[in-house]
Amino acid sequence: MRVPAPTAQPSAAGSEARTPLLRAVDVSRSYGRGEAAFHALRGITLDIRAGESLAVVGRSGSGKSTLMHLLALLDRPTGGRVEIEGRDAASLRASELNLLRNKRFGFVFQQFFLTAGQSVLENVSLPLVIAGMPPKERDRRAMHALDSVGLADKARSRANDLSGGQKQRVVIARALVNEPSVIFADEPTGNLDTTTGAQVEQLLFDLHAQRGITLVVVTHDAALAARCDRAVTITDGRIADDPDAAGGRR
Repeated sequence: MRVPAPTAQPSAAGSEARTPLLRAVDVSRSYGRGEAAFHALRGITLDIRAGESLAVVGRSGSGKSTLMHLLALLDRPTGGRVEIEGRDAASLRASELNLLRNKRFGFVFQQFFLTAGQSVLENVSLPLVIAGMPPKERDRRAMHALDSVGLADKARSRANDLSGGQKQRVVIARALVNEPSVIFADEPTGNLDTTTGAQVEQLLFDLHAQRGITLVVVTHDAALAARCDRAVTITDGRIADDPDAAGGRR
């Protein structure tokens, strides 16, 4: 599979005619069977445009993280379909999905998922190792990513020796290292104090503005959601509020 090139951010005049970068169509996700089944998502339809920042808002257990995992192609829906640039993700082989996630998507989770005993540089370069990039080039790319989050001086430090805020910036650098077109951030400041969380939040929005990266943020934080171009609220597995669905737009 040839991974599609990143899509330029559409102009306001032409955005309506463009195929969404990501689309969920009547998506449902259930766990278990019969009367004991838990229905995490119930008929979600959602378009995400290239270059926008979108907040998916809801209480714990509302289904917002489940939706992110489906949009990021980390899971498959029980019903409905997820599309990337008009192509049904269900038509992709496992190898194609792995390549697409590696080349097009970056991930920032509430938990850091860093290998404690490895250096910061090794942690950041992991996606490039998976992609088979030669060591010299991946170290160059990883250093560039670290520099973009202000941590070039920590490249040789062990990940375990960093503060929580520094670890989250390493995670952002790792998300950026393959120059993705989409970053998925699931409660990215949830494990940080208020000051450090604000710094990490600002970094994400700066990168979104400077690089035109599509930013999908899962959060229960109303203030964080308000910074995004659009906020979609999920309640009990359904979209309770979407400005686009009513024809409006922020």
